Amino acid sequence: MTPQKMTVEVNGVPVSAEIESRELLVHFLRDHAGMTGTHIGCDTSQCGACTVQIDGNTAKSCTVLAVQAQGHRVTTIEGLGTPKKMTPLQQAFTEMHGLQCGFCTPGMVFAGQALLDRVPNPTEEQVREALHGNLCRCTGYQNIVNAVMLAATRAGDTGHASGKQKELAQ
Repeated sequence: MTPQKMTVEVNGVPVSAEIESRELLVHFLRDHAGMTGTHIGCDTSQCGACTVQIDGNTAKSCTVLAVQAQGHRVTTIEGLGTPKKMTPLQQAFTEMHGLQCGFCTPGMVFAGQALLDRVPNPTEEQVREALHGNLCRCTGYQNIVNAVMLAATRAGDTGHASGKQKELAQ
């Protein structure tokens, strides 16, 4: 196959590379953009470790060809926040110990944020359903769920937060 030159906007910066047409977005991000926070897990879309945003919508980058991202905005976990200025959800993950090894964290953060963008005050059941396509082999999920619930509570406690959410926020 003949390599082709393409450019993708990654975290607000254009990244150009010559790639094979069959190259997956996960490999483009890691190998050409240097975004190693996008993890290669299962290569079957089962684990969610490779999750990114494409034009604001979550996508598992192991199921997207890099050429399909040309002309689109891709956001990786590195583009969400920094250690000094984390997003509210990233801060909640830290406070609630929602990560151990960190391998699943990018996918969990993107899945949790996608839920919070749609449902600002989710129930625990809604959080668990939103995280369903992401696997964690370390935490047992409860602290991840607690982190999403805490971020929701902080983002917009309008007096409708559940008792569990209020308890987590204290």
